[in-house]
Amino acid sequence: MIVLKSPREIEMMKKAGELLASVHKEIAKMIKPGVTTWEIEEFVDAYLKKHGATAQQKGYKGYEYATCASINDEICHGFPRKAPLKEGDIVTIDMVVNLNGALADSAWSYAVGKVSEETAKLLEVTKEALYKGIEQAQIGNRIGDIGHAIQTYVEGEGFSVVRDFIGHGIGANIHEKPDVPHFGLPGKGPRIKEGMVFTIEPMVNAGEYYMKMDDNGWTARTVDGRNSAQYEHTIAITKEGPVILTDQNDR
Repeated sequence: MIVLKSPREIEMMKKAGELLASVHKEIAKMIKPGVTTWEIEEFVDAYLKKHGATAQQKGYKGYEYATCASINDEICHGFPRKAPLKEGDIVTIDMVVNLNGALADSAWSYAVGKVSEETAKLLEVTKEALYKGIEQAQIGNRIGDIGHAIQTYVEGEGFSVVRDFIGHGIGANIHEKPDVPHFGLPGKGPRIKEGMVFTIEPMVNAGEYYMKMDDNGWTARTVDGRNSAQYEHTIAITKEGPVILTDQNDR
């Protein structure tokens, strides 16, 4: 069942989203060769506590950290670690913020120093794919229109869209209906309605879209060892169109 949110609930989630966006802006200042994702993890945990919020994914199904930190060929759910980031790496930091019971979810990929031309294009295309998906999140459209727009654009640029992880509704819980694939056919899936709140979070691989799981049971990575990137926003569907609750004002 898809739970529609009231304007009051959306406003509360927007406040959580604004806090989350501010965290990402601070992380962007930290990213450089030599920094560790463990330092980022500790910063995020402390920053959220300072602002009266908590990291919702900490403890979720046994996950131990406030952030997911996925480096290079890691698609998602990488663990924070104490090994330093290197020039040319990319790292995706993903988190869910709980502010007074309202949740917001956003992931962002960062270049560490100067990256290769292919990696720079991967980041650019993945980010643009996110916004092309958001453009389709209009009342009366279908969820499939979002995935189709993303897949068509990404594959046209020579990359691939991960199939095993998708966007999702969010509200009282991290994962709710509807499921939001980043691939598929237009005109398919649930009709988009006012009051829906969900994430769009394309994960895009430089090579094949297939993935494999690490022994830790959490971290997914590309089968061919090539890089993967991800950008994610939480959006609310309103009469005026989609509202980005985790907006960083980056466009």
